[in-house]
Amino acid sequence: MPNTHDIIVLGAGAAGLMCAISAGQRGRRVLLLDHAAEPGAKILISGGGRCNFTNTGTTPGRFISHNPRFARSALDRFAPADFIALVQRHRIPFHEKTLGQLFCDGSARAIVAMLLAETQAAHVDLRLGHKIGSLTKPDDFRVETDRGTFRAPSVVLAAGGLSIPKMGATGFAHDAARRFGLRVTETRPGLVPLTFEGAQLDMMRPLAGVALDAETAIGRRTFREAALFTHRGMSGPAILQISSYWTGGPIELNLLPGQDASSLLLDRKRTRPKVELTTILAELLPRRLAQALDAPATRLADTPDRVLKDLAVRLQAWAVTPSGTEGYAKAEVTVGGIDTRDLSSKTMEATKVPGLFAIGEAVDVTGWLGGYNFQWAWASGWCAGQAA
Repeated sequence: MPNTHDIIVLGAGAAGLMCAISAGQRGRRVLLLDHAAEPGAKILISGGGRCNFTNTGTTPGRFISHNPRFARSALDRFAPADFIALVQRHRIPFHEKTLGQLFCDGSARAIVAMLLAETQAAHVDLRLGHKIGSLTKPDDFRVETDRGTFRAPSVVLAAGGLSIPKMGATGFAHDAARRFGLRVTETRPGLVPLTFEGAQLDMMRPLAGVALDAETAIGRRTFREAALFTHRGMSGPAILQISSYWTGGPIELNLLPGQDASSLLLDRKRTRPKVELTTILAELLPRRLAQALDAPATRLADTPDRVLKDLAVRLQAWAVTPSGTEGYAKAEVTVGGIDTRDLSSKTMEATKVPGLFAIGEAVDVTGWLGGYNFQWAWASGWCAGQAA
């Protein structure tokens, strides 16, 4: 029968490419379909074009999911060391930037070229520019596209989530899952800048471009990295990290992480009493931010301890309440997705629909910033490719 394969992988992103490689290496006849003209689009733009392709500190605790244990099996079976070995085999130079984040020394295109070389070696049939119309299962799975119909006993949903629609992101994987009776958890933008309104935005907008080391917190979840003020609110790694946990309400900012602001200000009052408080703040924080705090323009000797202690609380427990996010257009990932209760954690196969698999960002597993989402893509793709 024409256009018949063992496995059809829908989506030639990070997870889909890895899945196709894994299955092809087992001798399966794999068809990899994508509506885009070029594979690995999000790989190419990641890490400022250098691709933060994994994180050596990958653990299940650094992923968000309604079932935090779900990712453990895949991450154990295809670990960061396995992908690093592949990168080394292709002689792609890389370095650790910070916090276990591994980046290419050169362009992210090296990672895409590596994956394409592996798909070719595994005899994967890669077809781009195929707009998928429908996915049905009269007997085998049947994929209707604008360039023909394809059949296979196994199909892998690797079409990603809703983030960055200008790069072709759609809700296809989630819609397809629902049509086959799989549940989809509530989704929202993740790793995304936060927006503010009113007096908070009036304070932040003049600070656009100011960055500093800060700690963000929601409850017990904290992140310490750079924070950046923007003309719409706040961004930077510390903000992107906490955004994946934000569902409304305040976020706490610590502008002097690792320090005791109260003791610090009181010590300065004792040792430098004639210096103005605003001068001290400008030594501790970016000048524009120090000025925006609107602290009293008094000498430390003339500033009551109570005022200094109140200011210290503001510096280390500043509660800000976002009005929203910049949405999927600016989100690096989608939080939520195909419910892990309906998938095997070992194979990524739907428990009630034999032959249907879901991997990568389409699934309700979302990593922190720093290479974790790529590692989930590699791991879940590899596992599905081994089972399909």
